[in-house]
Amino acid sequence: MRLSARVKREFRFLRGLLRTLKRVRSIAADSPNLICDDLEAAVDAWGDRPAITFEGRTITYGEMDAIANRYAHWAKEHGLRRGQTVALFLPNRIDYLSIWYGLSKVGVATALINNNLSGAQLAHCIEISGATNVIADAETTPVFLGVKDGLSHPVVVWTLGPAHGEQRDLAKALKSCSPLRPDRSSREGMTAHDVALYIYTSGTTGLPKAAKVTHMRAQLYMRGFAGSTGATQDDRLYMVLPLYHATGGLCGMGAVLMNGGSVALRSKFSASQFWTEVAAERCTLFVYIGELCRYLVNMPESEAEHGHKLRLAFGNGLRPDIWDTVKTRFHIPEILEFYGSTEGNVSMFNFDGKSGSIGRVPSYMKSRFNVRLVSFDVETEAPVRGPDGRCTETAPDEVGECIGQIGGDVRGEFAGYADKAASEKKILRDVFQAGDAWFRTGDLMRQDAEGYFYFVDRVGDTFRWKGENVSTGEVSGILSGIPGVKEATVYGVKVGAMDGRAGMVSLVVGPDFDITQLAPAVDAGLPAYARPVFVRLQPEMEITGTFKYRKVDLVKDGFDPSVIKQPLFVRDGDKGYVKLTKDQAEKIDQGAVRI
Repeated sequence: MRLSARVKREFRFLRGLLRTLKRVRSIAADSPNLICDDLEAAVDAWGDRPAITFEGRTITYGEMDAIANRYAHWAKEHGLRRGQTVALFLPNRIDYLSIWYGLSKVGVATALINNNLSGAQLAHCIEISGATNVIADAETTPVFLGVKDGLSHPVVVWTLGPAHGEQRDLAKALKSCSPLRPDRSSREGMTAHDVALYIYTSGTTGLPKAAKVTHMRAQLYMRGFAGSTGATQDDRLYMVLPLYHATGGLCGMGAVLMNGGSVALRSKFSASQFWTEVAAERCTLFVYIGELCRYLVNMPESEAEHGHKLRLAFGNGLRPDIWDTVKTRFHIPEILEFYGSTEGNVSMFNFDGKSGSIGRVPSYMKSRFNVRLVSFDVETEAPVRGPDGRCTETAPDEVGECIGQIGGDVRGEFAGYADKAASEKKILRDVFQAGDAWFRTGDLMRQDAEGYFYFVDRVGDTFRWKGENVSTGEVSGILSGIPGVKEATVYGVKVGAMDGRAGMVSLVVGPDFDITQLAPAVDAGLPAYARPVFVRLQPEMEITGTFKYRKVDLVKDGFDPSVIKQPLFVRDGDKGYVKLTKDQAEKIDQGAVRI
């Protein structure tokens, strides 16, 4: 790299890092300053400016605060006390942030529940939060009532829609509540270490876990992105992510609301309307997660995608195989990819826009970051320990699990989950020295010699086949570049008594996909052990509310034609991929047919 380019890169990295650190350095666990205090300060600075627009209605910062104050007084009037929890079971709406913001003013925590859940998953989320009251609307109230009687404790349902029977009319109750701020004594004695929110893991492989988000962590998200994005009061954010998740509800909202900017909020993502609305709303920023950008790339090109005023897209999960396409096709000047998780204590930013990287920790700043990569055993799904019982750091470009040292400061905090046993499973102890403790991210990564980190796979997604480690992320990257392939989900399936797991891929394809061309393409791009053995075609992929593929059901189905009703294929040597029959599947599982 030329000296001028290296200097420019370091300048962008340091500028972004310092801008972020400046906003978060005053956050402390023992501080009486809470996330609601941060939001009140924003209201005091920009009270008359527009804050949120939703379905044709716009509220100012002052109006956002007035709504929050009504919820605070509602909580007090109905006996909700500091340390108790209210479950928020709502879709995106203009007052969503105001609800939990208002409850935090009187010390009440809010459990942000995925409004797409039902049945056992919904009941589980209510139970582990300990909520005794749930706020719902006309759409979600009937869903909650479907599980209410099976809960272990009574829960009062407050509805923002028509109230029937034992339901309480929340809209009516709020009308008698004051729009003025409650006295700060309502939260006297609280510190930033207290829990503000419960935010749930997406449950791609099981029941969701409730991550405890302290005021300190909420401040880290909101203030951190206010700094990292360089947002100003002139910025407008296009928000299509669910507000029950940290990326949208805290990182995205914080980026602009902590800077006097505004949010164009939508109820949900629409690939066909995305660019038209971004342009119409005069947005300068948008926040992404998971495969959202892939959906945009899969849409036919249109004039609308060139008529926007975006200066920055920020988020996590932008895959390397579409990174450059997103930037060039949609004319987005800058992409800010970051790495982090709701409950984790590892965070990184790719401030200088290196394509495909999730963040960077240069060698000269390693001691200032709590992140390390340790050697990992795919078969045992655990870090490797040497004769002395300690873990070892990976060499450059070696794949390992990312871990974060647990400490008392804001960047090292691990508050854990509502379930203490689940929290303990995420802690790795005596890693480099006796008594140290590190958070296991569950993500496999590699770091190059320049300090850039690259996501490889989730622990449990990488599998062994024919004595080799197969990265589902790398395989899906190759498959996604094949003509006609819109989406690819790669996973391993058990085959009878054979060691390891055979590769299988579920594809969503377009009309130009040709199954006869799949084998030559994977042969050219992948080593023999990594080439999928089985292929399943689906009309669409099942995803979570945060655009993550839900693999658990695909793995459960395996390669059984009696279960899978969509087209199913198996690799048959030089013949390529041929239709898999029930008889063939049985012979493969019995070991009578070699694969």
